[in-house]
Amino acid sequence: MRRKGLAIMAVQTADTATPAPPAAPDFGPAVALSCRECGERTPLGPVFACASCFGPLEVAYEFPTGDPEGLRKRIEAGPDNIWRYAPLLPVPADVTDKPNLNPGFTKLVKADRLAAELGVTGGLFVKDDSGNPTHSFKDRVVAIAVEAARNFGLTTLSCSSTGNLAGAVGAAAVRAGFRSCVFIPHDLEAGKVVMAAVYGGDLVGIEGTYDDVNRFCSELIGDPIGEGWGFTNVNLRPYYGEGSKTLAYEICEQLGWRLPDNIIVPIASGSQLTKIDKGLQELIKLGLVEEKPYRIYGAQAEGCSPVSAAFKAGHDVVRPVKPDTIAKSLAIGNPADGPYVLDIARRTGGAVEDVNDEQVVAGIKLLARTEGIFAETAGGVTIGVLKKLIETGLLDPSEETVAINTGDGLKTLDAVAPTTGPTAVIRPSLDSFREAGLA
Repeated sequence: MRRKGLAIMAVQTADTATPAPPAAPDFGPAVALSCRECGERTPLGPVFACASCFGPLEVAYEFPTGDPEGLRKRIEAGPDNIWRYAPLLPVPADVTDKPNLNPGFTKLVKADRLAAELGVTGGLFVKDDSGNPTHSFKDRVVAIAVEAARNFGLTTLSCSSTGNLAGAVGAAAVRAGFRSCVFIPHDLEAGKVVMAAVYGGDLVGIEGTYDDVNRFCSELIGDPIGEGWGFTNVNLRPYYGEGSKTLAYEICEQLGWRLPDNIIVPIASGSQLTKIDKGLQELIKLGLVEEKPYRIYGAQAEGCSPVSAAFKAGHDVVRPVKPDTIAKSLAIGNPADGPYVLDIARRTGGAVEDVNDEQVVAGIKLLARTEGIFAETAGGVTIGVLKKLIETGLLDPSEETVAINTGDGLKTLDAVAPTTGPTAVIRPSLDSFREAGLA
């Protein structure tokens, strides 16, 4: 009896013991957050604005230097996903041991048929990020945000989203063991709503535009309700944004460790474009690629083109607009990184251009019929802008160009459904087939 009683006491003591403290945060080569406006440094934490000037924060690093060949070999020996670049990201060295969706290292497609159609002679590639786990580039940024959430001991993953991010957060949260609660405009494409909801987390539609959703999330994060929440694109935004750098890393590695002449990037908040530039600059500084001029071009839909309008007008400030476009994944009327996009486009000799909804659909179909890649509306914007840049002489077709497709066309079927369908409907007979003119 005494032995049994001791056993019970031991179990009770174990159940009520103080839990072990969480492991010390490990951000790999990241050392601080740095303000993009005033340069002041802030300790690594779940914050996104500078305490001195309220400017946006981004991750600052102390990278290994002096052995570019050794670093290149280390990267090439890594896994076929974004964690091959762990030495350049705010993640621990053992990140591959943690449950994650492991996105990245998507195909860089040599688009010869599309090039011939557009008159590109210098080489054309499509970086096709529809091959990620939830079929958009958002899996990259969320993967980094998940590791930050682990480091900070957060319990709930959240976001404001135009669709793709909501699905990426829902899937990554399930995989990594977090609760998820994401917020979207109430009128998103049905495919994106279903994909965000299917993972079982909480999905909340808000009456209004994406900018209304984003404002609500900013309020929630300052309320006691939001304690323990990691908003991937708010309080975790500095880490989240670093995921887009991996597009630059992969493009250069897949080209044989060299820079392309031109990169075309769709613009929503503008973060992807600015971080691609940051990634290219890091590769140059580390000696992983040879330095040479490159141009970055931004692509917007005409119905939500505040950055394009500012670029064409020669302005440094982006005037917010109310979105009205079928490219809903790009429908951010007040893009946070808009001014930085303008700086990069001008510094590199690129441009920011826009296309209307009809040209968006034409871009989707052009990429599909030439390269077998079915892009969502953002991809249609990219290809439509590429075509327009060539036609207007803003992009030299004799130079090597990479266009980025950020997501899968199955998410935005409504955009092409009205003008896409069977070539013919026939009776099950050879005569009927011949009558349809298909023989």
